[in-house]
Amino acid sequence: MKTSILRSGSVVLVAWATSLFGWGNAHASVITGVCPDGSMFIVRNLADIPCAAAKRVAPDDMPPIKPEYLPRPYGWQRFQREQDPNNPYNLLEDLETRDAQRPPPRAPTSSRAALTEPPLPSVSEPAPPRVRDGGIQLSDQEIADLIQIVQLTQQRAPANLEIESNGSPSLRLQLAHSRGFEAQAKRGWASHGPPTSGPVLLFTAEALAPVVFHPNFTFAQGHTAFHANSEDPKQFGMLVGRPGALEAGTTLLGYVVLPPSIDLAQPIDVYWNDHRLAATLRP
Repeated sequence: MKTSILRSGSVVLVAWATSLFGWGNAHASVITGVCPDGSMFIVRNLADIPCAAAKRVAPDDMPPIKPEYLPRPYGWQRFQREQDPNNPYNLLEDLETRDAQRPPPRAPTSSRAALTEPPLPSVSEPAPPRVRDGGIQLSDQEIADLIQIVQLTQQRAPANLEIESNGSPSLRLQLAHSRGFEAQAKRGWASHGPPTSGPVLLFTAEALAPVVFHPNFTFAQGHTAFHANSEDPKQFGMLVGRPGALEAGTTLLGYVVLPPSIDLAQPIDVYWNDHRLAATLRP
């Protein structure tokens, strides 16, 4: 006698079939399995299997009919979150990896080649990188990526100050560490003198109202206190904008090179004028 076939989405239990036909533990008289389309079957004879290429499974090992409804263990849920490409942590790593692996700009062609080969349309080639403070070459897209890295880093390593003036926010300062930018900057500086070994921080200053900003940063950790020399590009530089009077909506981007003795994995105190923040910039 042929039993009912369990198709995907059917709410039929093996226990029900067992009690109905009185099979009990007589597994030898029962053939169970799964078809390629996901449907399940319970039959008595091989000839009654309703599909080709079926996988026979012991009754006690039959998978659940709707596994998506089973509770998920915490470890599984955490693994899925860590693999999510929209996780801000993964997005940061993608941006930094792209910055570190970006190929150097192509060397300009000779004047003779320029006369014989017509230039490519501007839409097919990105704008050449601009030389910023310290001789660092960055394109407009790289600058936009760095600003985004500073913003996104605040979610896992917050280091920001919001300054008020007359009871209203007037300036937002944010600091972050980018391995990609640090590596690119140090490669550029190495070709112009002794290498720099200290960590390199990025900072943004966003004017929320008309305000005056000067990068008067002081960094303190343990017995070390450091104030960057704004005249030395291996200690301080501006990548976007210039300090001074800022209009509302203006965003500056700059960098500070810290002494090698400062460990970004440990808490550090950052002072700007009479304001202070405590942060761990590389948790």
